[in-house]
Amino acid sequence: MDNMISLDQSLFIQLLNFLIAVVVLNFLLIKPVRRQLAERKALTEQLVSETEAFVGRAADKLLGYETALAEARAAAVRTRDAIKAESGAQQRETISKANDDAAAFLSSSRRVCASECKAAADTLLAGADGYAALVVRNILD
Repeated sequence: MDNMISLDQSLFIQLLNFLIAVVVLNFLLIKPVRRQLAERKALTEQLVSETEAFVGRAADKLLGYETALAEARAAAVRTRDAIKAESGAQQRETISKANDDAAAFLSSSRRVCASECKAAADTLLAGADGYAALVVRNILD
């Protein structure tokens, strides 16, 4: 029976020491780590939402370019159909000219659309790399 734990004042001193250590560790270690993790999470969520918004804007621009191209094609078809209504040689000559104009306009629109799409994609990729690097750096720090 002598080997049993006795409830004397050393137990209360050790319990008090333990509670003080828990409070100090919470104040010096646990709270700052939790705060840092919360800040990283907030920054990551912000960067993700900004990236998603940027991707959405790029998709909207691409849709606008496709709509403009479809309208250009429709305009070219309407022009061609109106010219077909005319007669004979003048009709063939006018249709040929309209087709050439439509092809040039379509080619120009495609070039403009392709260059703007490439610029939008480059901007998106450039921003995505920066955001990705920032997210990785923040996660690894």
